[in-house]
Amino acid sequence: MREFLTTERLEPTKRLVVERTKDFGEIYEVFDKDDAASQSERCIQCGDPFCLNKCPLHNYIPQWLKSVSEKDLEFAFKLSNEPSPFPEVMGRVCPHDRLCEGDCTLNDGHGAITIGSIETHITEAGFKAGYKPEFPGITTDKKVAVIGSGPAGLSVATYLLRSGIAVTMYESSDRAGGLLTYGIPNFKLDKKIVERRVSLLEEAGLKLVLNTKVGDDISFEDVANSHDAMFIGVGATKPKRAGLSGEQASNVYDAMDYLTAIQKKNFKTSYDKKFDFKDLNVVVIGGGDTAMDCLRTAKREGAKSVTCLYRRDEKNMPGSKKEYKNAMEEGVDFTFLASPKEIILGDNSNAIAVEAAKTTLGAKDESGRQKMEELKGSEFRANADVVIMSLGFDPVVPSFLAENGIETNSWGGIIINEDTHETSTAGIYAGGDCYRGADLVVTAAYDGREAARSIANSLLK
Repeated sequence: MREFLTTERLEPTKRLVVERTKDFGEIYEVFDKDDAASQSERCIQCGDPFCLNKCPLHNYIPQWLKSVSEKDLEFAFKLSNEPSPFPEVMGRVCPHDRLCEGDCTLNDGHGAITIGSIETHITEAGFKAGYKPEFPGITTDKKVAVIGSGPAGLSVATYLLRSGIAVTMYESSDRAGGLLTYGIPNFKLDKKIVERRVSLLEEAGLKLVLNTKVGDDISFEDVANSHDAMFIGVGATKPKRAGLSGEQASNVYDAMDYLTAIQKKNFKTSYDKKFDFKDLNVVVIGGGDTAMDCLRTAKREGAKSVTCLYRRDEKNMPGSKKEYKNAMEEGVDFTFLASPKEIILGDNSNAIAVEAAKTTLGAKDESGRQKMEELKGSEFRANADVVIMSLGFDPVVPSFLAENGIETNSWGGIIINEDTHETSTAGIYAGGDCYRGADLVVTAAYDGREAARSIANSLLK
């Protein structure tokens, strides 16, 4: 360990731009055991590890780095899979630069440990070696229903099954995974990775009910009455809009609708052909990771031009620096300090351009973020054949919440006891984006894990 003075930080190998933009395959290669070991040896084994503390799951990062450096893959696999329901997913999609790697002690000039890439290596190499997360089988007579199969739902199911509790998961879509399946593109997360985790849960006793929307296809009351507890993890899928004139045009789309359609296309299933953007000028409004996903997807789909409009500068982008860099490499055009003002419509009432005003960043507000100020007379237009709005998401509020005494706040988030994740109705728990608003995969996984602990403690006491 502590080889950071002689070993530099190594990024995982990326596929060449000219190759990777031709398909939706993952762009990063997984570390081999030698690179994983040499990178792990850079860790200085802090007495108070900032990386562990910054990780929402409090993963045993220094411990599994030490195990990898010693080439004890089996122990590293067990350590990695203990506090995390799917570490190979986190290793791929977490914004490590803002979490564990961002708080690494070596991130002051020596280069942070490549924690995410090593995390991916551990589980991928472990699966290849025949290791599997351990489940005891269904050992109790308790049954829990999980509504939603996204990160929070998969996480709560993982830890309930580890406790020997039977789980039935209800998913309105045709595949499990939620955001992991229909929100994050293949070039970041191959869907075989998600399918493998779901299969492991089914082997452990999970009953998965697809194409079933609770409240429509089956009543909430029927589900509640046939289980000892429930967990709601329906995410936040209601797209935010900017309230711009013209944004209701038929060729102005919401980000998740676009990403879902293209993923269905990649699954070779039926999808809406209006989302084929080949040879079109695409403008994406927004600067988060979902915006980057849309931009990079459009490039792979053969768009004539792909432009991102963001009202602040590069440093203030809310998404991962890694995703922005990848988008830049792949030929996306970025127009920073540009605040969209209106969607310009043509004679057929379709969008033909986005009118925006140039901005500047002024004094900092109470939160420490610089205030955005528009520059008078700076309006310009970005030509567009299609416009994608990627401004975030709010929770959808199912009618069964109020009907069953489950309280929500002013913006639709489910109110929970933060210590137990129980809602205002006894025996019903919630977590993930339907409680937090649109957030990270890792925070949804944390909510699911902690809710599972509370549920197990309640049912098995």
